[in-house]
Amino acid sequence: MLSDTEIQRVLVFAAHPDDVDFGSAGTIAGWTDAGITVSYCIVTDGDAGGHDESVPRAEIAPLRRKEQTTAAACVGVHDLRFLGYPDGQVEATLALRKDLARVIRQVRPDRVVCPSPERNYARLPPSHPDHRAVGSAALDAVYPDARNPFAFPGLRTEEGLDAWTVREIWVAGGPAPNHWVDVTDTFHRKVAALRAHESQTAHMDNLEEFLRGWLSRSAAQGGLPEGRLAEAFQVIDAG
Repeated sequence: MLSDTEIQRVLVFAAHPDDVDFGSAGTIAGWTDAGITVSYCIVTDGDAGGHDESVPRAEIAPLRRKEQTTAAACVGVHDLRFLGYPDGQVEATLALRKDLARVIRQVRPDRVVCPSPERNYARLPPSHPDHRAVGSAALDAVYPDARNPFAFPGLRTEEGLDAWTVREIWVAGGPAPNHWVDVTDTFHRKVAALRAHESQTAHMDNLEEFLRGWLSRSAAQGGLPEGRLAEAFQVIDAG
């Protein structure tokens, strides 16, 4: 696994606004504090989400983009790219692979974070079909699409985007984590990021308690001392 001192840029793929904050915000706060530049690519605007039926559906997408932008700032992220795919209808198509490969070639990250393409029977919410589709397309975009100059040739010949090799992938929410990040010291920023998604979390009076329980169990699974909080990932060598 690469040391964070070897990482200059990280690109995070997510299916919906708030996904990255539930899964990785504590870790990302630590990276940005260390001087690593982090970018987000959010595939949908989460336009099928929310709990207030009085809010017109047409207002949900711009609201959730705004919430995600505010949440990102809580953990030091200021480069966000929204692809605008319809919420709940994402499939791992060639078109999505091309869109994700384009962003990889634009950002040129050392490390990519993405959702798992596998169903997690122990925790069903991470296995939303949009998450799995984005995870599958992201892995294909890392290898082989972004690094192959002859894949989606228009990216190079028409858009001037040369091939790029991502060195490492961190998969969030999957059934086989092999690395745990202690986020105890950045937990308050993770909570602030999630509170910024008011359309999704305003009704959750027990949000902090829920997160502490979940991250405490993760820390125990990773062998961290009692009282610590951790986010879990499956780290893959992609070089």
